[in-house]
Order: sequence, then structure tokens, then C-alpha cells
Amino acid sequence: MHPMLNIAVRAARAAGKILLKEFDQGQPIDATAKGPNDWVSEMDKAAEQAIINTIKKAYPEHGIIAEESGTQTGKDNDFQWVIDPLDGTTNYLRGVPHFCISIAVVHKGTVQQGVVYDPVREELFTASRGAGAQLNGRRLRLSPLTELNGALLATGFPFKAKHRYDEYQAMFGRLFERCADMRRAGAAALDLAYVAAGRYDGFFELGLKPWDLMAGDLLVREAGGIVTDFEGGHNYVQSGHIVAGAPKVLKQMLAQLRKKPESND
Repeated sequence: MHPMLNIAVRAARAAGKILLKEFDQGQPIDATAKGPNDWVSEMDKAAEQAIINTIKKAYPEHGIIAEESGTQTGKDNDFQWVIDPLDGTTNYLRGVPHFCISIAVVHKGTVQQGVVYDPVREELFTASRGAGAQLNGRRLRLSPLTELNGALLATGFPFKAKHRYDEYQAMFGRLFERCADMRRAGAAALDLAYVAAGRYDGFFELGLKPWDLMAGDLLVREAGGIVTDFEGGHNYVQSGHIVAGAPKVLKQMLAQLRKKPESND
């Protein structure tokens, strides 16, 4: 395992222990609103600090981009650690056991290492650029499906940007008419990890943040998949609009996402 990936795994496990300790108590977790339909709890902050402490101990000069505490510059900003200490906060706060920690190591704008850790199921998804993706040490491969017909897709509703619901609903409808079924589980990083593991055949969502998608992006790519924006380009980190899947399924997803709402084809 690459040394930086090893540290990312260590940091993710440390955060997972903190999150599970409170989650296992079965009591309501206090949270405050940081935006419309967007919540943060003390557990988010504690998990994030545990991750940062682990990283800083090993790589004190690296930069950090974290969901809750923002950007911390370092002496060596060629390396940045992009952190989501709790993806699936609403699930976590409501006692739904589907959430994760996501950590990506970025070097000069390119993701080199990625970890998505589900502490409830003890599933550790890891990837190193050029070295493949793994789940608990087992090599990951995408679904062999080549058609949108019969595909199981995943998505996320634009709950932080409900003014875009009509646009999203049109895209959802076109895909739903052609796939077997759709899932909305509430943690984008896990959705991408599940695509890498072949559990889902494809995934799309709009309005994500870099910490939501960077580790999952690498997982999908290293498992043999493709990740693009809604136009088939590479602007998804900036726009937050992402599509991921096996090459042939993704091509068919893009054909539907690009259609104009008035199209009846």
C-alpha cells in the first residue's frame, strides 16, 4: 500500500470510530443548520479533526481542503488532502446506517489516492492511481453490463438546490424510463464506491462538492470506469455535475442527460 494511502486509511478508521461511538448509542445527535437543508453536528467536526491530526502528524507540510473547516494551506501545496468526514450526514443524524468517510490525496490537481470507508459495514474502498481499486483488499471491477436497459442506477436528489428540481426531474425521468430501477441512498461517495464495486451500473448527480466525489472518482476509474460531467467533459469537479459508470452504460446515460426536455425520442 502506498504510504499516503496508508495514512488516509488510518485517518478514515480513526474518524469511523468517533462516528460509530455516538451512532451506536442510539440517541438523537444535536446538529445545527449551515445552509438550506444542510446540517453539521459536533461529530462531523470531531471526525474531521481526527483525520486532520492523523494527516498532519505524517505530512505536516501538505495542504488540506475539508468540508467543515475549509482550506488549510501548507508549505507544500502541491499535495492537498480533500476530506469529507461524514458523507450522509442526514442518514447519520436520523439513525440510518448508511454513511461514510471520504479522503482523497491530490497532487498538482490530480487525484493520486482515494479512500471511502463505511464504518457500519466495515467496508474499506481504496484506490491508488495506476494500481487499481480494492474493497477490503479484494480487487474491484465494474459491472459487465453494456446496456442501459436492465441497469441499476444510483442518484442523489438536489435537496440543497431545489430550484433545479424541474431540470433534475426531467433527467431522472428519461433515465428511469430506460433502466431497470434507480436507487437514492443519500451518500454520494458510497454511490461512486458501489459503481466501482459493480453494485450499481451507473451514477449521476448535480451540485456535488469536491470532497463528495474526488475519492469516489478515482475508485471508479481504477475499477475500469469513466467519470464525466453531463456533457461528457471533465468539468465535473468544478460544476459538481457528475456521471459515472462503465463506458458503454455511461455513453447511453449521457445520451439521455443531454436531451432537451421537449424531446420525445
